[in-house]
Amino acid sequence: MIHRPGEAVQDHYPEGFAHCYGCGHLNEHGHQIRTFRDGHDTVARFVPQAYHLALPGFVYGGLVASLIDCHGIGTAADAALRAAGREIGDGPTPRYVTAALHVNYLRPTPIGVELELRGHVKHASERKTIVEVTVTAAGVVTAQGEVVAVPMPATMLTDP
Repeated sequence: MIHRPGEAVQDHYPEGFAHCYGCGHLNEHGHQIRTFRDGHDTVARFVPQAYHLALPGFVYGGLVASLIDCHGIGTAADAALRAAGREIGDGPTPRYVTAALHVNYLRPTPIGVELELRGHVKHASERKTIVEVTVTAAGVVTAQGEVVAVPMPATMLTDP
């Protein structure tokens, strides 16, 4: 399959593993983060709604952490595709889970403004991928995070 610019990494998660609240395209109540290739990096966009409130006008920090987490996992999956010489859509996307997440909140993140999440692979091996994610709102960096992603363990790959 040839990669089309509109395809996200998460669009090709296997159906049984596409229910994540943050990035699962089959979770109608979730954030449905979509990670796209942008050169050597990845990008995702998200507009926080009024119900993502921490204080009037500002986003709950847990949402910011969730966005960093899921975009980081999507970036790790994309790194695995690239390492295998595959494009997005060349079969199912490999699934990763979070081994560690670190978030630095640099400025309050506003509600109602499109957030840009930029992912960059800092380290990649068969055992783990370390991804740096930057969150920007209207050109201002509001948070930075680091996600340590590992391939989904076999114990999670069995049907419930």
